[in-house]
Amino acid sequence: MFSVITCIRDNHDWRLVLAAAVVCLIGAMAAMLPLSRAQECDAGRRKLWIGASAFAFGTGVWATHFIAMLAYDGGMPISYQLGLTALSFLLSVVGSWAAILVASQGRGRFSRIQGGVLMALGIASMHLTGMQAIETQAVILYDPYMTLSAVLAGALLSSIAFHAFFHLKGLRRLLASSVTFVLAICTLHFISMASITLVPDPGKEVPAMVLDTSLLAAIVVVAATALILIAIAVVFVESHLTDLRGLANASQEGLLILREGRIIDTNERFQGLSGWKLADLSGKAPSIVLTQGQNRPGETLLNTRNGREISVEVNTSRIVYRGHHCDVLAVRDLTERRQAEEMIEHLAHHDVLTDLPNRSLFDKRIRQALQMAKGKNSEVALFYIDLDRFKTVNDIFGHAEGDRILCKVASILRRVADERDTIARLGGDEFAIIQSSGQQPAAAQKLAAAILDEFAAEMDMARDPTAVGVSLGIALYPTDGSDADEICNNADIALYRVKHGGRGKACFFNAEMDEATRARRQIESELRHAITRNQIHVSYQPVLDAQNGEISGYEALMRWNRPGHGLSEPDVFIPIAEESGSIVQLGEWVLQQACKEAARWPLPLRIAVNVSPVQFMLPNLCERIEAILKETGLAPGRLEIEITEAALIRDRDRVMATLQRLRSLGVHIVMDDFGTGFSSLSNLRTFPFDKIKVDRSFTGMLDHDAAARSIVRAIIGLGHSLGMPVVTEGVETETQRQIVVEEGCAQVQGFLLGRPDVEPSTKLAARESLLSSIA
Repeated sequence: MFSVITCIRDNHDWRLVLAAAVVCLIGAMAAMLPLSRAQECDAGRRKLWIGASAFAFGTGVWATHFIAMLAYDGGMPISYQLGLTALSFLLSVVGSWAAILVASQGRGRFSRIQGGVLMALGIASMHLTGMQAIETQAVILYDPYMTLSAVLAGALLSSIAFHAFFHLKGLRRLLASSVTFVLAICTLHFISMASITLVPDPGKEVPAMVLDTSLLAAIVVVAATALILIAIAVVFVESHLTDLRGLANASQEGLLILREGRIIDTNERFQGLSGWKLADLSGKAPSIVLTQGQNRPGETLLNTRNGREISVEVNTSRIVYRGHHCDVLAVRDLTERRQAEEMIEHLAHHDVLTDLPNRSLFDKRIRQALQMAKGKNSEVALFYIDLDRFKTVNDIFGHAEGDRILCKVASILRRVADERDTIARLGGDEFAIIQSSGQQPAAAQKLAAAILDEFAAEMDMARDPTAVGVSLGIALYPTDGSDADEICNNADIALYRVKHGGRGKACFFNAEMDEATRARRQIESELRHAITRNQIHVSYQPVLDAQNGEISGYEALMRWNRPGHGLSEPDVFIPIAEESGSIVQLGEWVLQQACKEAARWPLPLRIAVNVSPVQFMLPNLCERIEAILKETGLAPGRLEIEITEAALIRDRDRVMATLQRLRSLGVHIVMDDFGTGFSSLSNLRTFPFDKIKVDRSFTGMLDHDAAARSIVRAIIGLGHSLGMPVVTEGVETETQRQIVVEEGCAQVQGFLLGRPDVEPSTKLAARESLLSSIA
């Protein structure tokens, strides 16, 4: 051992020795990487990878030997015989190939030992041949014992290197085997170098065909460069394969690689999804983790390591992997998809805010309930529920508060209803309950009482301004209908009766309310088409100056010639139109017709048009009136908008803002039916109306009621004090006219002075012609 160290220290350039070791390490690593790939390929491709590994290893051994020889200083000039030098390279590659082939194809530890022995013999043969290629004026003497020791040491270390390679995994395999092979090569070389002695022989001739050290150095540099390039290429291939694995690991699908029906590899996604490690699955059939369950077509169950079953979708493809034709199972987790589908299904049949069944699911449940009741000869109660004051609370306190109230209502209904009952939100503030259990009507009466009591306890309107009331309409099957549509319609009729009869109560359906409600709904339906069917027309009642009797303007009055009923009274159909919302269309049409008619008049008289409180809830009312004035060409100062105090109750601030905008256009604002609403004086103080109209209910009692005369006198006096003209409508007798004139009323209106006329423009034109002829 000391002689080897002395040889390296005294007879070698340590810098070149270090370079030899580095080249040796590169050669070993460049050989181990292809050898790793060879273990994963089929027989045909394995031979190619083994050949590449042998070439890299042999080149590395040969380059290491001759770099070390360049580092050796024998005390005399040395050159190398070309043929033997080339033969040493061939022996190095062939020996490496034989050793690697035996170690790879054999089974068990003896194949590794055999490979190690062959590797040592190959290195030794290369070494001895390279030594024989030395041409110098000296004779080389060998110590056979040290030479044998070098071969045995090389065989032992090579066997250990093969053992490390075939038993370790990953980076440990690469490093351990490469470093051990470097030790084997260097040990064999330097022990052999320590065993030789150069005996000078001046008479020995050196052949002409030799390689001097400079040329050998060039050849070694080329060989080392080729070796480094091979190593870089191998690293590139390894990196490429690593990138492909990274790409596979980045996939959202789990991947199982099967060779001959057995698992050989998986990606990280599959391992994370199943909880199984590759070591647990390697060599096993995929059925250990994938089983066909009683689920949807095309789906499979994935058995995870913790015992759970996950629904997955499996797609199969075929690829060449590690040199073999393999099957790839792409496993896609369907958990999120199932959850999304269930969520979509739930949202499709449930209200988002309250999580109650919506109208779609309600329609399905009511039909199912009636079908079951029919089969069992039992009864079903259907509740239609409407919230009182909800719209007001929602408008005043905002939609967030409105949503809170709706959720609270849903909670109350869940609390009082039976688990077998279906509670649904049909839309807005409309709810429904299907009561399928219990003896009717007792069960429905009990539930209705519980709902009313719970609302009374939870929704105290005296203390909580956001509290709402509840109205219930109830219909029973089969008493009140034979199918779902009829039961729903009759429950709605019962609710309609409650809402128009006081609210805050429960009402069971009966046949009498059906007739009344049907009549009312018939009016609603016909009103929606009255304009298109030319059933609506406008009449114009004159407004006269109380002092001289001259016509100062007209009021536009809507009239409905209802088929089969004749001329319908406004008091009958206007409230219904306001409740159904059709008053918006009717009111705008009347306004347009009145402005168009007034624009044709030869005299610039004013036209008064009533605007419903419902119309004042429209955010674009002012814009629509302005557009109609421009369209008809009527001057804004000739239009009078009449409103009742009911319009100021719903949303006072919004209505006042709209009135101010209309006033800025030049439109006149008249308070109609003064004295019949709430806070009349407050309204007059807040907004300076252009005119006040005394309601006809007071005018009709002037002949015989002193109190009515006092009220009219007070209203007229109030108008004078505020600088507002007062119009008394409903004047039908001479006595009434005289009274209001005596009290100082500015204008009068009524049947005594002029009935509504469909075409006042004709009379106005005749009157204008008569005045012109007199003049």
